[in-house]
Amino acid sequence: MPAMPIEQRYPVLRSRVDATSATFVENREKNLAVLEKVAKVQAQANQGGGEKYNRRHVERGKLLPRQRIELLLDRDSPFLEIAPLAGYDLKGETPGTSVIGGVGVVSGVECLITASEATVKGGAVTEMSMKKSARLAEIARENNLVGISCIESAGADLPNQDKIFVHGGAGFRDLTQRSAQRMPTVCLVFGSSTAGGAYMPGMSDYVVMVKQQAQVYLAGPPLVKMATGEDTDHETLGGAEMHSTLSGVSDYLAEDELDAIRLGREIVAHIQRTKPNLPPPRPVEEPLYDPEELLGIASADIRVPFDQREVIARIVDGSRFSEFKPLYGSTLICGWAHVHGFPVGILANNGTLFSESANKGAQFIQLCNQIDVPLLFLQNTTGFMVGTKYEQEGIIKNGAKLINAVSNSTVPSITIMTGASFGAGNYAMNGRSYNPRFLFTWPNHKIAVMGGKQLAGVLDIIQREAAAKRGETVDEQKLMVIKMMTEKSIDDQSHALFATARLWEDGIIDPRDTRTVIALALSAAYNRRVEGTMQFGVFRH
Repeated sequence: MPAMPIEQRYPVLRSRVDATSATFVENREKNLAVLEKVAKVQAQANQGGGEKYNRRHVERGKLLPRQRIELLLDRDSPFLEIAPLAGYDLKGETPGTSVIGGVGVVSGVECLITASEATVKGGAVTEMSMKKSARLAEIARENNLVGISCIESAGADLPNQDKIFVHGGAGFRDLTQRSAQRMPTVCLVFGSSTAGGAYMPGMSDYVVMVKQQAQVYLAGPPLVKMATGEDTDHETLGGAEMHSTLSGVSDYLAEDELDAIRLGREIVAHIQRTKPNLPPPRPVEEPLYDPEELLGIASADIRVPFDQREVIARIVDGSRFSEFKPLYGSTLICGWAHVHGFPVGILANNGTLFSESANKGAQFIQLCNQIDVPLLFLQNTTGFMVGTKYEQEGIIKNGAKLINAVSNSTVPSITIMTGASFGAGNYAMNGRSYNPRFLFTWPNHKIAVMGGKQLAGVLDIIQREAAAKRGETVDEQKLMVIKMMTEKSIDDQSHALFATARLWEDGIIDPRDTRTVIALALSAAYNRRVEGTMQFGVFRH
């Protein structure tokens, strides 16, 4: 039987967006303003240690870290950067921290690429760069990616060693475990890699060192002198030529940085990688509607709802969407689509989660696992509905079904936070603690246990009840100040830049780039076999 024409497979979503409405125009203006702020912070992160240290680095004949990554990547191929603003506005950190990382294609192979930001404290490892490196390693492990490390690091940030030393060793363990699981790492050493940092090349599968530039040793000449009395120099102790001819720590001696990058690409070329169960090829259709309109669709004020079908129509192939249970549990949209040819099962919030929407979502996740289809979560929810009626109807047990399904699902999942992410809604919609393969946010995103105004209101009720029990009169002025401070504090801690600085997600993206980001994430996920499960925890009925 001939294949069904693509036009007959999934229905086309019909958009009802009015790009001339006041709400659309206001959303667009406010979202662009936030994106401009994010872009300024990103520009700062891209500068690493700043003009002074960049100039000093280049004057030494070295490439900047981002240039090294760019030259490693296949021509005109994208780079999905992870957590580019980690550490923003945190004491002792710079935006992006002292490491750059993401997913890119090298010699036709998708790789997890990291580079020491040598212009920031000599590439020293800080608390946030350690956490960011751990997240990057997690992405490599979960998606079965070859690793490429561009190393030039002074080792641990010694004044803050108490925040790094104990947990930092996990990075070395991870390298060896990935090697055992047939996920090799290629280490390109461009400069100093000392102390614990010496184990990065030592535990990698392939090592390239740049002549008269790379230096790898457990202790530098001053410490050797203090510990043993021996007088030595950097090259004799740990230079690239010594390690390439005597110690064997280096497998390849590069003439210069460009030669090291050439060798790195050559090594990756002979690491044969095939994606184990790619879906059948199909024509890729662009959405029927302009992604530019997402800036006007996404509510700048998260208290104002918007229809996620309008988002779906601008990110999926041909704006085609096969909706599941469209007349039931309407506050959670579920259905199947394709993004750049990859199949996805989409769960998207259209409001508060009720029992019906939770039950629907749990069933849909099981169906996607049954047919090995990855999941895409579009978060915008204030959480589960509360109140006597809903408690009596079993909102807890029904919400638990959805969380159970999310927890035990084994197909790759990607989460995009398009608005609010409050309370247990964050959990049920595959937030950070539920280990999505990739998790990105839009700039309008807010995340917290609850909104600042709601939390301040709860505090008001509690304070009044406590005063009544003590037989005291409420100090209205004092209570008002406490409420205002609480609301401001929660709001300050809820915005997207606050979250991305702390690695609560993998980065803030421009809504217009959502389709591309999802496609890159799905492509990376297919490096590991996509396989669902029918084994879930007990569902309470």
